[in-house]
Amino acid sequence: MRKFEDTYRHKGLRKKLIGSLRDKGITSEKVLDAMNEVPRHFFLDTALDNIAYEDRAFPIAVGQTISQPYTVAYQTSLLEVQPQDKILEIGTGSIYQATVLAEMGAKVFTIERQKKLFELTQKFVLKSKYPGIKFFYGDGFEGLPTFAPFDKVLITAAAPFIPPRLIDQLKIGGKMVLPLETEPGSQRMLRLTKTADGKFAEEEFEQFKFVPMLKGKKN
Repeated sequence: MRKFEDTYRHKGLRKKLIGSLRDKGITSEKVLDAMNEVPRHFFLDTALDNIAYEDRAFPIAVGQTISQPYTVAYQTSLLEVQPQDKILEIGTGSIYQATVLAEMGAKVFTIERQKKLFELTQKFVLKSKYPGIKFFYGDGFEGLPTFAPFDKVLITAAAPFIPPRLIDQLKIGGKMVLPLETEPGSQRMLRLTKTADGKFAEEEFEQFKFVPMLKGKKN
């Protein structure tokens, strides 16, 4: 059975990573502080332990990835997380992003369409530390209408379009951050703010590359 330890060495590597994210333009100290508290190596195979704090994506189960730390920091910064925010995350993946949000004091409702990844959430090693993370198996395009409205929505996969049902589940004044497909294999990061008429104001940011957001559930 794997023994999870967060050693001085791990903490030192994490501190170095946080410094590199700051050098790359991440300015939110709240985001950086949260990422400095979350042991990224817990979310990866033990074979990757020595490189877990490099600023790059790594493979996880069923052909998915744990996002590059810079990407996590970038999306989280755009989301402008406040304590007690109710956040809908589309794409649980490794649970790393959800944990960063929870470390910032958010209540996270996270959906995973891959059944194998969802089943792995039941063994989440930090579940007792972050009881504010609620896991769901479902179609991200549908969201979680039963639990709406949400203060924020975060999509962690390349969306082919802005999902209308997720806009519907956002509070007036709430924000959605998503990578929107602009051309094959490339997405533009957007931040949408829902307006009183039910529409949204749109801001454009940098280009990124994410795995595609797909409809339905996969067994």
